[in-house]
Amino acid sequence: MAKHTAHPTPVQAVDLLVRTLGRHSTLSVRDERAFRKLHPRVSAATRDEDIVRQGDRPDVSVMVISGTLARYHTTGGGDRQYLSLHLAGDLPDLQSLFLGIMDHSLCALNDAQIALIRHTEILSLLKRTPSAAIALWRHTLMDAAIFRQGITRNSTRSAAGRVANLFCEQFTRARILGLASGWSCALPLSQTQIGQVVGLSIATVNRATQMLRNENCAHLRAGRLNILNWRRLSEQAGFEPVYLHEDLSGQS
Repeated sequence: MAKHTAHPTPVQAVDLLVRTLGRHSTLSVRDERAFRKLHPRVSAATRDEDIVRQGDRPDVSVMVISGTLARYHTTGGGDRQYLSLHLAGDLPDLQSLFLGIMDHSLCALNDAQIALIRHTEILSLLKRTPSAAIALWRHTLMDAAIFRQGITRNSTRSAAGRVANLFCEQFTRARILGLASGWSCALPLSQTQIGQVVGLSIATVNRATQMLRNENCAHLRAGRLNILNWRRLSEQAGFEPVYLHEDLSGQS
């Protein structure tokens, strides 16, 4: 499921879920059988479409099949703060199983394919197969690690460092998932949206991206991130990927 699939099936969605969890957890035959009893509904989401809104009481959890989703808060004044970005295999709102009311929204940043898994099915799986719950728990803990890194990035780094760190993180995640082509990957963010991720004005983001381009670090154009010099970019970002909890020994 690394490549965009025009019409993924529920079986393909479950296959992706099993592969995603299996990267970090040892799934027994019983675990896999339990996951394969799920019946997700596969759906398309268009660019800028809200999938779940702040204040909703969802009865399904969302998994990304292809494309990029984002979690965000909306302030009383209508301003938006993006909280996290999500790629294939991610379960960005699994916490809605237990929290009831969504305290943030989930949207598509580009055309995406998603799987909707009913809460009742997931809860039944957790009761029948507690070891499967460990895999889902580990997945949410890894999501939380990326979330914590985002807080550190936005509170301790320079403007160029914040943007560079975001670029490094998204490229590394895309490469792990097989979504990168050479030193390039999709990053469907406008400069306004980058500012809403890293907490900067559009003018400051513009200066930061120009600086990274002029210093031959990276270039973002038409929703495509091109890494020009990884060493320079990662040094500018202070990027240490250990928080991704992935085996990067085979990555160059």
